[in-house]
Amino acid sequence: CRRVREDLPDGFDQPGTALAEALTQRLADGAPGITVVTAECLAVCKRPCTIALAADGKWTYLIGDLDTETHLDDIVGAATAYAASANGIVPWKERPPCFRKGVVARVPPMPARQQG
Repeated sequence: CRRVREDLPDGFDQPGTALAEALTQRLADGAPGITVVTAECLAVCKRPCTIALAADGKWTYLIGDLDTETHLDDIVGAATAYAASANGIVPWKERPPCFRKGVVARVPPMPARQQG
């Protein structure tokens, strides 16, 4: 994500890179089944930093307005709860506050493609 930063020469920074690196490190220490995959853009420019939680057969969530320093533990906890869920839906009360407020979209599972 590009976050507007008038104090920087380019006028923006890219906090998603730092968030992805921090999540990769944190999840490597004991979160089997959770993988961090970077994406160049999720087209949510007004809501940096945005992440997606996605898995086969589960609802996909886009969560915005996240910060590496403030929300890292919440993201790890939410990703762990998401991974453990049957369908990707974590009960609202069990989601961290930044996930309750930060939902950009919830997308239903896509049907499996028929081979043939």
